Amino acid sequence: MADLIALPAAHLLPGRGLSPEHCAAVEFLAIGAHAVRRGSVTSDDRVLVVGAGPIGIGAALFARLAGGQVTLLDLDRDRLVVAADITGANPLPQAATSAEAVRAATGGAGYDVVFDATGNGKSIEAGFAYVAHGGRYVLVSVVKDDITFADPEFHKREATLFASRNATSVDFETVMAAMRAGEVPMDRIVTHHTDMAGAVTDLPRWAHDKTGLIKALIAI
Repeated sequence: MADLIALPAAHLLPGRGLSPEHCAAVEFLAIGAHAVRRGSVTSDDRVLVVGAGPIGIGAALFARLAGGQVTLLDLDRDRLVVAADITGANPLPQAATSAEAVRAATGGAGYDVVFDATGNGKSIEAGFAYVAHGGRYVLVSVVKDDITFADPEFHKREATLFASRNATSVDFETVMAAMRAGEVPMDRIVTHHTDMAGAVTDLPRWAHDKTGLIKALIAI
């Protein structure tokens, strides 16, 4: 731990009225905001976000703020319901398989924009089938494995595939503006708190006991 950190002033963005807790949450929410910008979400789009963790919550929240009709998919039903309530998205109704649930929800058409925020290679591969004709598939997750898909299906849809990595200052400003406007329910997103002393025991415990956990912050 260092008492001071020196870096170029151009790399800093002023919080302007945001609390330290809000500032600490900007970066991970900006990842979702950047993905939404990559996917060019508009009010004409039906959007599916796969993965209801913190990154997926950010993507769903900013897709809805961009005007999209947002649906969330996650295999953990409890987490899905909580994330949908936080973001104002619709939880995808259950079916025998996720593919069947998508077909039933869209009349077989698929979604105009699909985001994968699971970090799971199999989930990413399955997501190609959720994309509508002429739709966009945005991979927010980064996995170390090779990703494969059926080329005839991909070409048939005339789909566009996007990689989305980290965020830019534009996305940081987007998140901070939304926070100032009261559009980010921080009290629902930051669910756990600890300090430097407590982190020694809290972080290992939270790695296994994720009950009610969305995002945890360490107060310094």
